[in-house]
Amino acid sequence: MFTTGVITVVQPQNYTVTRPSSAAPVNSGIELLHNLVMEPASKLTAVVTDLDGNPIWYYDPGAAGGISVYTMKLLNNGHFLLTTTHAPEPSGILREIDLAGNTIRELSSSDLNKRLAAGGFNLTQNGFHHDFIPLDNGHVIALVLTTKDFTDLPGYPGTTTVTGDAIIDLDANFNPVWTWSSFDYLDVNRHLQGLPDWTHSNALVYDPSDGKLLISMRHQSWILKVDYQNGGGTGAIVWKLGQEGDFTLAGGDPTQWFYAQHYPTLLSRLGSQLTMAVFDNGNYRVLDSSGSTCIPFQSPVCYSRAAIFQFDEAAKTAQVNWQFLPGAFSFWGGSINQLENGNVEFAMSQPNPTDATSSTIMEVTQTPTPQVVWQMNVEGANTYRGYRIPSLYPGIAW
Repeated sequence: MFTTGVITVVQPQNYTVTRPSSAAPVNSGIELLHNLVMEPASKLTAVVTDLDGNPIWYYDPGAAGGISVYTMKLLNNGHFLLTTTHAPEPSGILREIDLAGNTIRELSSSDLNKRLAAGGFNLTQNGFHHDFIPLDNGHVIALVLTTKDFTDLPGYPGTTTVTGDAIIDLDANFNPVWTWSSFDYLDVNRHLQGLPDWTHSNALVYDPSDGKLLISMRHQSWILKVDYQNGGGTGAIVWKLGQEGDFTLAGGDPTQWFYAQHYPTLLSRLGSQLTMAVFDNGNYRVLDSSGSTCIPFQSPVCYSRAAIFQFDEAAKTAQVNWQFLPGAFSFWGGSINQLENGNVEFAMSQPNPTDATSSTIMEVTQTPTPQVVWQMNVEGANTYRGYRIPSLYPGIAW
């Protein structure tokens, strides 16, 4: 038996776990948390706890100044791949580490721009953000910021530097081999939450059935399918899912679409029919056919929910299969997953607007009347994502 030492970072968060319902089992595993720290004190920004809320592993980025781990994913080799919100350079780093926290390799934003130029790509990116996907072939699909200047856009006189998103396919050596930019495919005059933060994408999904990509655009309230085709695609937008998109929602009630969403997760596919979980933050939710919306922290109130959608790519129809309203409005952040036992786990990054550094993670039954079977409250940080993993070791379940 090996006993770890004490946590050396200052001001660790408090993790409080409750199990409100004993009627349904809790899915086994451990909890992986990405904590965004808003103040400069060193805290646990990447942490794994057991299901009682005890930290059993953490990673300290190792520099002062409020560095946070934005996204972290366990690789097949037992290492973690992560991005930081910022590092020695403001735009962050893509980094692979082992479980001891040793850096195996990394790619800075400035180095990536050099590699893009050397590869002949007409793209300058401004930093890693929100998400990436490690693929089985060793590639990494990275989400990055990119900007473009526009003159005298409607409602924006003069020059506006608009922030959009780009996708970069990195090979096993972190060299770019395929790129995509939102500026090439979308109308910059559609900006549901204003400019300059035009698209604000926050998640990527790889569809292995056809080699295409999904990208969640929070400030468009859309999930797009992009023709990636395993690196051989044109980049064309195949469809747009969401209000004012390409799909007809059953019942026609616009409130049932997702708004300012996070972390779409493909659950299943049968032919052209897909099932997908989405954390629906609910910012600026369309409330009626006239297009009136809720406005965060005003009346009528916005609300968040965990939702599972079924949609047909061929018929272009969609419906809500399941939903749970936790009675809170988390205006940013969040994640959602379906667990092995069929329950749904989701994270709310800031469910209490008066408490700037607290988060809630829930596991609920996927039933018509969902029951909360496990809940973690985080005090002292905002958990951008929180989800269950089997263990710290690939192929082993705890």
